[in-house]
Amino acid sequence: MLLIYTHKITPRLTYIMRHVFVNILGVEVDFTTKVEDFIKHSGPKITYTKQPLQNEFFIRSNELLFEQSINDIEVSIADWEGIPCFFSTGERSNLPFDIFAASFFLIARYEEYLPHVKDIHGRFSPKDSIAYQNGFLQKPVVDIWAYKFLNVLKERFPDLVFKAKSFDFISVLDVATSHCYANRGVVRGVAGLLMDLGTFKLKRVVDRILVGLNRQKDPYDNYEELISLHRKNNIKCNFFFQFADYSKYDKNVSTNSIKFKSLIKYVADYAPVSLAASYSSFSDLDLLKKEKRNLEGIINRPVTSSKMRYNRVDVPETYRNLMAAEFTDDYTMGYTYELGFRAGTCTSFQFYDIPLEVKQPIKVHPFAVHDYALSKIKKDEVVLQQIKMLANEVKHVNGTMIVMFSNELLGNKETRNWLSLYTDIINEHHV
Repeated sequence: MLLIYTHKITPRLTYIMRHVFVNILGVEVDFTTKVEDFIKHSGPKITYTKQPLQNEFFIRSNELLFEQSINDIEVSIADWEGIPCFFSTGERSNLPFDIFAASFFLIARYEEYLPHVKDIHGRFSPKDSIAYQNGFLQKPVVDIWAYKFLNVLKERFPDLVFKAKSFDFISVLDVATSHCYANRGVVRGVAGLLMDLGTFKLKRVVDRILVGLNRQKDPYDNYEELISLHRKNNIKCNFFFQFADYSKYDKNVSTNSIKFKSLIKYVADYAPVSLAASYSSFSDLDLLKKEKRNLEGIINRPVTSSKMRYNRVDVPETYRNLMAAEFTDDYTMGYTYELGFRAGTCTSFQFYDIPLEVKQPIKVHPFAVHDYALSKIKKDEVVLQQIKMLANEVKHVNGTMIVMFSNELLGNKETRNWLSLYTDIINEHHV
């Protein structure tokens, strides 16, 4: 047991220290504000406050974990043996920066509460993040810091007990559009045909007719191949189906389609099925609950994991809504058009609600790769190199590599054979 002495125990402090020590490093911790208890403790111990007590292991604390609400914070990037860091400490500190305050800043998404300009979908731009601006978005710095810290602690406390995790790889399949042409009803089918004719997309016209005549498989219908690929490589996967009414940004097959319901049931027999919440449900709690309830009715089991349409996250409201709808896990934390670690970590974490100053009972699973970000890369070999580079970063800290692909892009062969490229990615990272 590692004992931590501090002048004040706050919800922020216990939240981030338990995440760093317990969740990432597998080190059990306890806290005290009593000097006599700290001195009596014979095991490993550290002081986290403004001044050291004696000559113990000491980290000079930043004010962030002892404050409440949001304050305008100036972040200056420093260097810790080649790794970017911030919230520098003085010379007496055994670490050159406050690892706990910096980790909290990233994981609690403090910067997303600060004034910023949202995009047309209400999203926080990666270009506004300190990770993007300072070139460390593609490094899970919170985990890297934690493992470097562990090495320093082991030098001071050789008998320190810790439990190492192992690398994990998870594929998230976003099914916002289950079929390109099939199961869309007569009206939508005819409208699509006329639109393709009007824009001279003759290949789509031919494909649409052949699919309609059952002479050709729908290009988005790749579920059997995906399930087989994941099982062959022992890859964890999770299919997120949108099950919502038609709208401007939600254009999936009708929820009344018998074939669509059968497809969801089929996939649920082989893999976890979760909810890809509709664009319309982002700010409509009743609709979010309805979509969840309807999907549960199809697969006859609870739906506990969510993913928001277009990866829209508005802290803290998005997570409050998800909790109100009784979700326990969310996979939206990441950037659509940039590779990397939005929250600075490759370890799942409980959401911390800063305005309420409380750790909430919903787990956030951050993804590092979105297929739209990959679509900006022209060469397949560069795509594979980028994913391998990110995976190596995650492997070095025994983290979880989460990649997100849509069946829509995997079925699109106009720009490249995405399904073949995805197969190479999965084969490369089989467990």
